[in-house]
Amino acid sequence: MLTVRPAAILFDMDGLLLDTERLIRDAMIAVMADLGFMMSGADYAELIGRPEPASRAIMQARFGAGLDYDVMRAEVRQRIRSEWGPIRPLKPGAADLLAQVNAAGIPAAVVTSSEQALARAHLGHVGLLDGFATIVGCDDVANGKPHPEPYRTAAARLGIAPGAALALEDSHNGIIAAHMAGVPVIMVPDLLPATPEITPRLLAVADDLHQVSRWLAATG
Repeated sequence: MLTVRPAAILFDMDGLLLDTERLIRDAMIAVMADLGFMMSGADYAELIGRPEPASRAIMQARFGAGLDYDVMRAEVRQRIRSEWGPIRPLKPGAADLLAQVNAAGIPAAVVTSSEQALARAHLGHVGLLDGFATIVGCDDVANGKPHPEPYRTAAARLGIAPGAALALEDSHNGIIAAHMAGVPVIMVPDLLPATPEITPRLLAVADDLHQVSRWLAATG
């Protein structure tokens, strides 16, 4: 749990603020089946928290040259759009936590493996965009998660030392990125659990964002 109020809070987006990982996983597995490929949830787990180029490489290595990755991704996006339109569901407690952070005067940033424009669009549609001082997308850095560059970039933009911030993450790749950048990180599990390999990198594991909110309130 938290004992000291952080100088800034750095939020992941997919699976942390937005309940999108399940949507993408289910759509991708269905589209892959339509294309003649048997993709499992374990296959998708390897992609969580990674930027698009890394996901492309993993999928091509796993399924071979017969997979047209661009066609697959286009069909996944279309399937999600047809069901959800431009809106993505929020994770429980996301809006309340961001409002609490803003009210406390704590700078907030998004550090995501999605592209900057996509992140802005999704956050704008759910009314969260104005709550963030900056957004670091995968196209803002040379190296995406699990490399520490995204978190170092966010801290630099906010003018704080990485160790003074707090990262909130659901993915192992995001946790590794934050930890390697020197940012204390709380995991709020989504599709992935806190494994014995990942737990030593964590400040804490929260049940949900409501628990993070309570911990933050207790810091005064």
